[in-house]
Amino acid sequence: MRTKNAFIYTLVTLMLGSLSYAVISADSKDVKAPKAKTYTEEEFKKALQEEVDKTIKKVSGNHMVDFSKELLQKEEAIKVKELEVKKQEDQLKMNMSDFEKRVKEFQVEQKRFIGCVDGQDEKADKRVTQMVEVISGMRPQNAADLLSVQESDLAVKILGQLDPAKVSKIFNLMDKEISAKLQKQFMTMKK
Repeated sequence: MRTKNAFIYTLVTLMLGSLSYAVISADSKDVKAPKAKTYTEEEFKKALQEEVDKTIKKVSGNHMVDFSKELLQKEEAIKVKELEVKKQEDQLKMNMSDFEKRVKEFQVEQKRFIGCVDGQDEKADKRVTQMVEVISGMRPQNAADLLSVQESDLAVKILGQLDPAKVSKIFNLMDKEISAKLQKQFMTMKK
């Protein structure tokens, strides 16, 4: 690839050198000064291309003209591709910043949500603690009646915080089915 690039560079340098020589020699033969003319950018490019083509044809053959045209076309194609890549990079940067912004917003919302959940857990724990205090002051029969009608998860949490002697009395005074179910949950909770 380097050899090819070096060859193309050398070839273009030789072309420009011979073009300069041809222009200088043509200028020295023509003593009259040409009139100044103004061109639009497109007209200038077209006129320049025509002059380059004429000079290259004089210096070399049609093969060199075709080669130089191909080089110019490839150069234009590369410029277009570079512009496309630049646009894609800019779009990617915009998308990335938008994504980062959304991630930050999500994290803020997630923290707020987790804070709400944690707050609810704290409130539930306070209620369980209050129920433990109430039930620990009750007689075992009243506590058994009350815990038998509660949700099993809540009843197990309350039983988990009571004195083990009181828990065994409560289990003995409950309906056998309810007692068995709560004891099973109670044992798995203790593990």
